[in-house]
Amino acid sequence: MGFFDHIAACNRHDVTRFISFDVAGHAVGRVNREFADQLKAWPEIFQITDTAVQFLESSPAADDRTERLAWVLNELVDQDFLLPFHGERYAVRGEDMAEPLLLIDRAMAPCFGIRAFGQHVNAIVRGSDGLKMWIGRRAADRRHYPGCLDNLAAGGLPYGISLQNNLAKECWEEAGIPVELAGQAIPVGAVSYHMDTRMGFKSDTLFCYDLELPEDFRPECTDGEVQEFYLWPVEEVMERVKGGDEFKLNCNLVIIDFLIRYGFITPDEPDYMNLLTGLHPVLPPLE
Repeated sequence: MGFFDHIAACNRHDVTRFISFDVAGHAVGRVNREFADQLKAWPEIFQITDTAVQFLESSPAADDRTERLAWVLNELVDQDFLLPFHGERYAVRGEDMAEPLLLIDRAMAPCFGIRAFGQHVNAIVRGSDGLKMWIGRRAADRRHYPGCLDNLAAGGLPYGISLQNNLAKECWEEAGIPVELAGQAIPVGAVSYHMDTRMGFKSDTLFCYDLELPEDFRPECTDGEVQEFYLWPVEEVMERVKGGDEFKLNCNLVIIDFLIRYGFITPDEPDYMNLLTGLHPVLPPLE
């Protein structure tokens, strides 16, 4: 296994299995053809063709669209076709739109291939013995990637909360990082990926941050998501990413980006140029 294998794993997408999801004339996602067949049970809400699932409006109001889609998804949860709602909602927007066309529960976003955003923190410590990174191990009861390694703090970006406030919330919940310290995190760019999942399709962009923590800081999870923490030399983190699959899939991308920026992965790496472009892939068009 190598670094690029992780990028490839996050970008397995078969466009032939998907059709467009359209709301108010905007293509805002893509739907697995099998899931589109399930939606045919609601012809008053969805018009389905060979190329698109079109959301039919009873009102142009975003709140009305949100309620109607949530009703369908609740029905599918009750039928045990879908897992329960997450509780956070993502905005569904057309290209270059400021206001959302509707809101969708975070757990349901992949069903419609909605573009989603998250934030990941590279938590580093500089000491006399070199650069280290704090890593968390996800709790065994997590719905996704139980027991896998993770960035010290990371999470999705729900609608209605600012980047700064959401970052502070995630830092406190997952690692007990005080607001003042979390505010020192430096935004350093983003990575993205496009991946088929059991639920549908994930088109995610992760905003990346570097946060230098004091040598005497010890993380403490406050929400039960993390069961253990490790402070490892960056070289060890690098070897674990390169040589195995211990990390939650998208965390590999964030760490690879970090390793490139800090010069741990150099142009001597055989896949160097592929890594640079692979962290920012273009969304493959539907056929």
